[in-house]
Amino acid sequence: MNNMTNNQDSKFQSYIKRAWLIYALITIALIAVLVLFVAQDNEERFFFTIMPAAAAYVLRPTEKYLGKLVVKFTGVSKVSENE
Repeated sequence: MNNMTNNQDSKFQSYIKRAWLIYALITIALIAVLVLFVAQDNEERFFFTIMPAAAAYVLRPTEKYLGKLVVKFTGVSKVSENE
C-alpha cells in the first residue's frame, strides 16, 4: 500500500512540475510576442520584458488551485498526510 501511495504522490508532483513549466512557457511566449511585435522602441522593449514577468510572479496560481487543475485534467490526486 505504501508503494502505491508513493507512486501516486510522485505522479502528482510530476504533473505539478509540468503545470509550472507550462505556466513559465506561456509567460515567456507572451514576453516574446510583446517584445518582437508590439514594442516600438528600446524603452518599450525593456518595459515589455520586465513587466509581464513581474505580473506573472505576482499573479501566479496557488498550489491549491494547481492541484485542483491537475486532478481535473489527469485524475491523479494528492495523497493526504493522514494516510
